[in-house]
Amino acid sequence: MRSIKELQNLKGKKVLVRVDFNLPIENGIVLGDFRVQKTLPTIEFLVQGGAKVILITHLGKNADTLAPVAEVLNKFIQVKFIDEVLGEKVKEAISKMNDGEVVMLQNLRKEKGEQACDEDFAKNLAKLADIYVNEAFPVSHREDASIVLLPKLLESYAGIQLENEVENLSAGFKNPERPFLFILGGAKFSTKVPLIEKYLELADNVFIGGALANNFLKARGVNIGNSLTDETDSGIEEMLKNEKLIVPRDVVTQSGDKLVGKGINEIEPTDIIVDIGEETIKNLESYIQNAKLILWNGPLGKYEVGGEKGTKKILKIIADSKAKSIIGGGDTVAVISQMGIEGDFSFVSTGGGATLEFLATGTLPGIKALG
Repeated sequence: MRSIKELQNLKGKKVLVRVDFNLPIENGIVLGDFRVQKTLPTIEFLVQGGAKVILITHLGKNADTLAPVAEVLNKFIQVKFIDEVLGEKVKEAISKMNDGEVVMLQNLRKEKGEQACDEDFAKNLAKLADIYVNEAFPVSHREDASIVLLPKLLESYAGIQLENEVENLSAGFKNPERPFLFILGGAKFSTKVPLIEKYLELADNVFIGGALANNFLKARGVNIGNSLTDETDSGIEEMLKNEKLIVPRDVVTQSGDKLVGKGINEIEPTDIIVDIGEETIKNLESYIQNAKLILWNGPLGKYEVGGEKGTKKILKIIADSKAKSIIGGGDTVAVISQMGIEGDFSFVSTGGGATLEFLATGTLPGIKALG
């Protein structure tokens, strides 16, 4: 990938920057601006160079308006929001831009050509600019027109955060520091099998939490009650034989309207596992204190019913440890922001699915397109 830092003579150049401002919004109010803040170094670099910056992004699944996002962005930099993706209104606004100004176009998903990866749509977008920058790591695992086609049509570069993501996440599979602890939470066991298998080879220890752990407990003959599981059992028996694997020793269950700590052999048929227990936290703490590198993706509990305490406790233990710590996953990052401890980790990824795919394969469609 060519870095944006290589760009010179930017004055007057129109730069199309694919960002990922797919932010959590409720009742028109943006709930978190983490991804916005991480794009600012790239935007500021272009603005200071005198470029005309055109921001493009998607939001939601139903072509929601980007107006609330533009409002948040204006707290950091001055940006003009254009309520169209293509057309005369967009062309006119861009033609009137001064050097160092920033505009943001409407939600890319208003145009069917984005997710359809349509060449004509990409060509029309490319006509708006001289240079393309990918600063959208969280969506670079998608083969959308703005991710994989635009780099073929314009002189293309990687944004500063995209470079940071690649460099830091690569530490998880390129000569990792040891002892190396890999922590994986969340759900969808079937999609994470390759990742688990890879890190059972690469890491010194692999802790499985969240709904993923339910699959392992069930395979060990534990009664997991009504807890969420994935029906796929791809290679789970083989994984259970691996001495590097660590699973919960105790859990917190939702029993009626109460949250109750229980040993894994005390779970009732009507219980739902919602978090890891205190004994599990103490056990995992010993591995954390010994580790030189910790890589974590995904929550260890079911946040929506009060199962976030285990995640918070483990985050605090890692933040206070001496290990190099790399954390990813949208839900986990949201908790970090809520706790105000982002600066206590070596690196916090902006990605969710993209982080998982990069860790599993070492690249993404959007990264390949820049090559």
